Amino acid sequence: MELAPKLLDMVWAILIFGAVIAVILGLASFYENRGGRRVGWWFIGPALALLAVGLVYPALKTVWNSFRDAGGGKFVGIDNYTQIFTNSDELVVLRNTVLWTLVTPFVATAIGMIYAILVDRAKGEAVAKALIFLPMAISLVGASIIWKFMYDYKDPAGGTAKHPTQQIGFLNQVLVWLHLDPVNFLLNSPQNTFWLIVVMIWIQAGFAMTILSASIKAIPADIVEAARLDGVGAFQMFRFVTFPSIRPAVVVVLTTIAIACLKVFDIVRTMTGGNFDTNVIANEFYSQTFSAANQGLGAALAVVLFVLVVPIIIYNVRQLRASEAR
Repeated sequence: MELAPKLLDMVWAILIFGAVIAVILGLASFYENRGGRRVGWWFIGPALALLAVGLVYPALKTVWNSFRDAGGGKFVGIDNYTQIFTNSDELVVLRNTVLWTLVTPFVATAIGMIYAILVDRAKGEAVAKALIFLPMAISLVGASIIWKFMYDYKDPAGGTAKHPTQQIGFLNQVLVWLHLDPVNFLLNSPQNTFWLIVVMIWIQAGFAMTILSASIKAIPADIVEAARLDGVGAFQMFRFVTFPSIRPAVVVVLTTIAIACLKVFDIVRTMTGGNFDTNVIANEFYSQTFSAANQGLGAALAVVLFVLVVPIIIYNVRQLRASEAR
């Protein structure tokens, strides 16, 4: 019985969509028959209108709210931004976000690049690439749950000599096998932030490997053969042939992973909830806006996140244009 209303809503949505498209096509055809030249605006206009309503207006509204108090009523100027850059808890959030953005892209890209070079044209290349790419098929929440079990810690003080505490976390069990004390990976700061970063590296290394492997295979064979005939070694081959050839792809991978790290939310929210000094901007924005009901500070955090992402996007676009102009 509950399925019928949903099917009816779907049918109505399809009919409305079809009616809108029919109106646009009819107006465009009518305008073209009357000698109109800019028919394309009939198709671009609705898309621009939707972008204005769904993207531009919310962005401007967020900027406006960032200058208001928690309830969104009183104008407080730059107080929210001052709190972000002076409050000790917010400074930890900024520090962690910077760590994510600086460490993850370079480590994940380096691992992906080394792996792509090592398995290039090797026997079993497809299987080797599939193994490192598999984490990309897992959602960030799923990967976080997996690694939360990997890091799981049981206090050994709760056991006895005859019945020691069993560690269900794989890493801690390995430490026990090595006759070392188990470690609470997710509790101790600031190391716990780096253990969270490992999860993102585990996921993004496969992405980096895939993009860079395709770029390596696109290097002209005659350039590689000429370098080998000149007696170029493996390191010199990478320095003077491979890396210059794949540099645009490296920039794309670095900037893409950096943007993903600036917006990281799922891993932190799932594994620690932002506790134990592991909070980042995206999770703090969520907490302030929806949990603490502080609309002003939440909006200011969203603006700061946007300001941090924009330069990376601009740099990425410029690099792509420069590579296309060569």
